Amino acid sequence: VQLQASGGGLVQAGGSLRLSCAGSGLTFSAYTVGWFRQAPGKEREFVAAIKRSGGATYYADSVKGRFTISRDNAKNTVFLQMHSLKPEDTAAYYCAADKSLICSSVGNAHAYHYWGQGTQVTVSS
Repeated sequence: VQLQASGGGLVQAGGSLRLSCAGSGLTFSAYTVGWFRQAPGKEREFVAAIKRSGGATYYADSVKGRFTISRDNAKNTVFLQMHSLKPEDTAAYYCAADKSLICSSVGNAHAYHYWGQGTQVTVSS
């Protein structure tokens, strides 16, 4: 099983980026996928998640209204569209997947079984 995160980069405040998380070695549509981020010296924090059915999405309060998570199961890919980026969004972003998450656990990093490598997002002021 492999998760490959991509799409990070350097952007000015107010700009946009779209992150992708491509899954291989698993039936991606059967997995809940989450995005987390970690800034230097800080704990890993939940950003957004999308349930395996694709019907339910969850967001951290800090990104609501600015970020949108979506999935294309035919392409085994989950996207995180980020708009109105702020310097405080600067972090390494990680995608994670799990098959058995309940709704109350989607924000818990320890509940996810598979993790991709990070992709760096840097927002300049």
